[in-house]
Amino acid sequence: MEPTLIKSIKDLPAEENLLPGTPTCAGCGGLLALRHCLKALGKKTVIVNAAGCFTLLSVYPFTPFQNSWLYTAMACAPAGAQGIRDALDILIKKGRLDPGEDLKVIVLTGDGVAYDIGLASTSGAIHRHLDFYYICSDNEAYGNTGFQSSGATPFASKTGTTPIGKISPTGTILAKKDLFEIWRSHIPPYLATISPDHPVDLINKFKKAEQYKGPKLFINLSPCPPGWTADPAHSARLAKLAVDTGIWALKESLYGDVRHTVIPKKFKPVEEYLKEQGRFAHLFKPVRQEDVLKKIQEMVDTYWKDVQKKESIKA
Repeated sequence: MEPTLIKSIKDLPAEENLLPGTPTCAGCGGLLALRHCLKALGKKTVIVNAAGCFTLLSVYPFTPFQNSWLYTAMACAPAGAQGIRDALDILIKKGRLDPGEDLKVIVLTGDGVAYDIGLASTSGAIHRHLDFYYICSDNEAYGNTGFQSSGATPFASKTGTTPIGKISPTGTILAKKDLFEIWRSHIPPYLATISPDHPVDLINKFKKAEQYKGPKLFINLSPCPPGWTADPAHSARLAKLAVDTGIWALKESLYGDVRHTVIPKKFKPVEEYLKEQGRFAHLFKPVRQEDVLKKIQEMVDTYWKDVQKKESIKA
């Protein structure tokens, strides 16, 4: 049965399952998206939160969630999700829990967990075909402990562990890991990238994911005002620029078959996205690093050329 997709912002669910007044940073792109994620998932959920920025959301005795929440160490959130899913299934099988009271199990992490520390336990959970939603708030660094470089940190970004200096004027010299493709190699039922500036696309992806039993991934590019050294009021704008420049591709995968859900008619230069953030300021001042800027643009152009080539083959 095909899900009923929404067509405009007017169709967004009115229900609020993440209430205001949290201690997260002003303009947190992760929180902007999470609000819509929980609208799509509803109240019958239980969140397993790996240590990270979002650990600040639920600090005893206060919580902004309308659902259950469990805190775990960084490496073991999928193991916690496995225990909860198994317990629910056993209770339903024994008749001690009505199937109508079943809960969706959600793992909520940052990129440090998703790309690095928790990757092994996540791979195990995908391999076991655990029925859960995995939401990664990707601010491209270890944001909760000083914005150190992570496996998600993009090339040329300044971080707490890749400072700018005479020895390393570029910043991070490694390319960002492709978590989408790492998950896709396991051939799970559903994967998607999302953005806080594209809520309709976000909601529809959760509606599609509901049809499938098994591991479901959602990676959100989360503008981080303190880490990115950006105006908190510009987070949604930065998220939009990431899509408009092509540096963040909005796509989904159904059992390995990839489809791009938002493709700009005309891509803006990547420079428009980079120059809005202090973490890339060294690429423009005191001396403009043309070679680095050109390399970043070429990386983005190459990605979309490959997409175009694959789409033409399919056609």
